[in-house]
Amino acid sequence: MACLALPSSSCRPKPFSLSTTSTSRSLPLCQAFRSLAFSSNVSLVAVPNGLTAVARPKSPRRLVVCEAAPQKKADSAAKRARQAEKRRIYNKSRKSEVKTRMKKVLEALDVLRKKTDASAEEILPIEKLIGEAYSAIDKAVKVGTLHRNTGAHRKSRLARRKKAVEIHHGWYTPVATV
Repeated sequence: MACLALPSSSCRPKPFSLSTTSTSRSLPLCQAFRSLAFSSNVSLVAVPNGLTAVARPKSPRRLVVCEAAPQKKADSAAKRARQAEKRRIYNKSRKSEVKTRMKKVLEALDVLRKKTDASAEEILPIEKLIGEAYSAIDKAVKVGTLHRNTGAHRKSRLARRKKAVEIHHGWYTPVATV
């Protein structure tokens, strides 16, 4: 925190500090500011960098202006920020893996759907890709990267797309419900 004493006669500010005891005038003024914290003579002004307090001490010739800089983060808050950043990077990697595996499955299913002379055995490598995608989704859900409902939704999406391809080629016939 820095304090400035502004004499009413001149516009040049004189710096004062709470820790400085070199002059006899600097310490009493800043101590006066501390004691004026609940006084009616103190007015607070908000500025972008912090809070500025303007106090009128008993001496009519001086105006004391003090600016309180924003405090640095507490150690626990800094640690939380570091942990959050680590988790963000870790979760980003997990989500990227899930998206990549899903994309591979969906692209393979689109290629298979567009084939006119596809055989039922061509779905086997895609089923292996689906298993890998399910594994990545389940791991992401287990560690908390994805919500379990999101994981279930994504697995269902892959299964529905596979079923649609099988129906399209006639390898699967849905049972008629009565």
